[in-house]
Amino acid sequence: MVYRMGKIKFSVGYQLIEEGEIFCNIVEKYKNRIEEVYFPWLNLPSGRGPIAEKSGYINWEAQKQLEYELRKIKKMGIKLNLLLNASCWGENSLSINLANLVISIIDYLKENIEIDSVTAFSPMVAYIIKKNFPEIEVRASVNMRIGNIRGMEQVKELFDSFVMQREYNRDFERTEELKEWCEKNGKKLSILVNSGCLNFCSVQGFHDNVISHELEVFTKANIIEDIPGNCWSFYRNTENWKYLIKDTSWIRPEDLHYYERYFDTVKLATRINPEPEKVIKAYSEEKYDGNLLDLFEPSHSKIFYPYIIENSKFPDNWFEKILFCKKNCKDCLYCSEVLNIVLVKKI
Repeated sequence: MVYRMGKIKFSVGYQLIEEGEIFCNIVEKYKNRIEEVYFPWLNLPSGRGPIAEKSGYINWEAQKQLEYELRKIKKMGIKLNLLLNASCWGENSLSINLANLVISIIDYLKENIEIDSVTAFSPMVAYIIKKNFPEIEVRASVNMRIGNIRGMEQVKELFDSFVMQREYNRDFERTEELKEWCEKNGKKLSILVNSGCLNFCSVQGFHDNVISHELEVFTKANIIEDIPGNCWSFYRNTENWKYLIKDTSWIRPEDLHYYERYFDTVKLATRINPEPEKVIKAYSEEKYDGNLLDLFEPSHSKIFYPYIIENSKFPDNWFEKILFCKKNCKDCLYCSEVLNIVLVKKI
């Protein structure tokens, strides 16, 4: 089978793989479609958990492996994006200590590896980088939820590029408006295409802050495993499975080509996905047969088991239908009908 080779390239998230094929080798396979690799700095707070420490156990080889892989990736001609995108820096949020930390990390990376950009959530972190490293691109995290022109205007002196609020991924009118503003103002625009999160999640801010403090939070005796109200709790009720179809932002690999007019590069979440190569392969080929949940981050595959969302069963007119959706869910059962088609029991 010959797959379509699309124009869009990818920004993919580094994963420290302790067993099996290391991440830089996966990047090598798909380097023609990868523009950038984004990565955290060991145990610093970011949009995901720390990569070198789990419950007090520290992987002392993590620093060596991370730097080794980043150098190999850079030699492939692929850009590097440092993640300093924690939603909370606690008592250091406005401090000189935070400024010195940011400066020291970037100084080290510039000298030893050479990075191209930094993704930030905190306006303070963005300010520090713009003031001290004006040559480095500063990107606004998708978790900042910047989805309108006013939001971009408000922080345009701090950020050179934006990852668009994911809730508008399927709104081409909004996308075109933001793209036009970015081009006019010398900014870049991107999107995250495989988020498994609910749109307009009521507990996203709380969840992001928990992740920022994961090393502290998960060393405590906590009263509950799941965060009350988050998607993991929400989907335990099968009546809510329809929201995976009707109230999410993911884009199927087969529909990626619709975005070529707006984006040169899009973001793939692969930092904690158990099979990052599967994700990169599917979007590179713009074709995937299997459980669509496996491509997302978070995937929720375990909650849906023994059911899967069979990607090959989506109707041919799926994307056109949702693109022009009027969001009149009260009088429309289309998403529920699609769920009944794609939900397959595997035993």
